[in-house]
Amino acid sequence: MTKSGPSPVRPPIDELERLAAEGRYHVVNTVAKSKAGHVGGPLSAMDMLVALYFGVLRIDPAQPKLEARDRFLLSKGHSAIGLYSVMAMRGYFPVEELPTFDKGNSRLQGHPDPTKLPGIEMSSGSLGQGLSVGAGFALASRMRGNDSRSWVMLGDGEIQEGMVWEAAHTAARYQLGHLYAIVDYNRLQQYGWTPTEDDSGDRRNPWSGFDLPQMWRSFGWDVIEFDGHNFESIFAAFDEAMARPQTGKPLALIAHTTKGRGLSFAEGRHTWHTGIANEDELAQARAELGIEGTAA
Repeated sequence: MTKSGPSPVRPPIDELERLAAEGRYHVVNTVAKSKAGHVGGPLSAMDMLVALYFGVLRIDPAQPKLEARDRFLLSKGHSAIGLYSVMAMRGYFPVEELPTFDKGNSRLQGHPDPTKLPGIEMSSGSLGQGLSVGAGFALASRMRGNDSRSWVMLGDGEIQEGMVWEAAHTAARYQLGHLYAIVDYNRLQQYGWTPTEDDSGDRRNPWSGFDLPQMWRSFGWDVIEFDGHNFESIFAAFDEAMARPQTGKPLALIAHTTKGRGLSFAEGRHTWHTGIANEDELAQARAELGIEGTAA
């Protein structure tokens, strides 16, 4: 079996928290300057993205096409600016390139594009497709005799797509034990349900009244639930995942998160699924995230 490179040396928790704060500011600042993009989803996913890229994935930014690398797929591709922010901090490209986000000819399009940016594994944004591709990667790695893992991040609204459950069924039948579906369970989506009774503008939990962990189990998956904003909880879940054999039940990692996490004016508000921060809000973001200076 061809082995992937060694796991990264995991930074201390306080450094990871600093990186997550910096990443969150990159998200809100870049979207504000570009006048387009998504904020709430990237912020709910940020701690997990930092944990993956700085403490879990066997990757090399200098060799983004390394055959036996671990694969990470952002199936909820509208959260691309969160992924770009973490990739920039990890060294895939200069942080100074972030302001080109969503501009013509930029490598940093509004949804990930592997033909433009090395390190991106698939074009995503048409929701529901990532788990199928991740299952393909997982099956291919096993057939090729390497031990690379496939990590797929899905939104909780996204998994209303039927294609997700077709992939879940197939992955279980092929016993893809090294396929991990991370569900960013922030319980809030932009459209699809009516406002709550107090007309606060919040949207109902996409899976209100359903037992989401049991849904995955019924498709033949194992399930781990964890706090998606606590690094100890995140790493405990991810380490348990990585200890599993290649053949066996695939694993759903259900992360309990808050949409817009880290910014008081965005947390739990569906209007910040997308949102353009003004200068006062950017100043507030810098203060709340502990970002020094006027830009990051």
